[in-house]
Amino acid sequence: MAILVTGGAGYIGSHTVVELQNAGYDVVVADNLSNSSEESLKRVEKITGKPAAFYKADILDRGMLEEIFSKEKIETVIHFAGLKAVGESVEKPWEYYNNNITGTLSLVDVMRKHNVKNIIFSSSATVYGTPKQVPVTEDAPKGECTNPYGWTKSMLEQILTDIQKADNEWNVILLRYFNPIGAHRSGSIGENPNGIPNNMMPYITQVAVGKLKELGVFGDDYPTPDGTCIRDYIHVLDLASGHVKALKKIEEKAGLCIYNLGTGIGYSVLDVIRNFEEATGVKVPYSIRPRRAGDIPENYSNAEKAYRELGWKAQYGIKEMCEDSWRWQSKNPEGYGK
Repeated sequence: MAILVTGGAGYIGSHTVVELQNAGYDVVVADNLSNSSEESLKRVEKITGKPAAFYKADILDRGMLEEIFSKEKIETVIHFAGLKAVGESVEKPWEYYNNNITGTLSLVDVMRKHNVKNIIFSSSATVYGTPKQVPVTEDAPKGECTNPYGWTKSMLEQILTDIQKADNEWNVILLRYFNPIGAHRSGSIGENPNGIPNNMMPYITQVAVGKLKELGVFGDDYPTPDGTCIRDYIHVLDLASGHVKALKKIEEKAGLCIYNLGTGIGYSVLDVIRNFEEATGVKVPYSIRPRRAGDIPENYSNAEKAYRELGWKAQYGIKEMCEDSWRWQSKNPEGYGK
């Protein structure tokens, strides 16, 4: 039996494929390559020594999903596939709702037709909206999301919760990620956005490698110690290992479970820049810009529940996240393009 990883050629997906294969699982990847590269899977195979079956497939393409579930013996789906840029979602709400929600409904429908009722869903801390207090626990009320990307995650959590409630054969684990950065320690796979990066760390590394002129820091007038937004940055390898732990929970017949995956430590944008410069010895020029639509001042996790129930805890600190991000970018200045 195999694990289907949708979006498995992407940043978090490819690192999770490594961890799954290292843990002995057979992996099938479905990815439309809209913001990823098949090269990542070739490099994953070099790291693990094992190929993953790959289908170039869009979750909106029901025929392709039918083909995958007919050909492969899928036991559980880890669902990463989706559009994920906060700012872009404000500009393109229809595309986000159609891709993320319609696509997931299509996936879940094909799953149930093939009697595959185990799903680990890639959710986000954005479902908390502007949290009333930090650190945020899983029982904190879900808030008013500040952007369509966040709403797609929040709505999909509700949809999957309702599906599990209606049919208790389903096992649904919702993993609420905080802010993944870093890269595999080999430096051979990492975050490789198409075009101008939407996330901070690849922007920092592309400035550091000379590909971009400077980092734009969106807002320095937030109610935080240095005026810039505070987030909980988590190493992508820690995040990936959280999925392996969640898979073990699925095997125990989890029902419905929700977990935060974060370090529990908040760093401001300027903290990250400083840590990156200290970890790498490379200066990162930046300029202060106006606030970005949809950003909130502060969000970091309480991840004790994941430790208690899954035995999962973040292992890497901010310095290692910066070092590993830089190792990936400096070895691959053009990402997977070279």
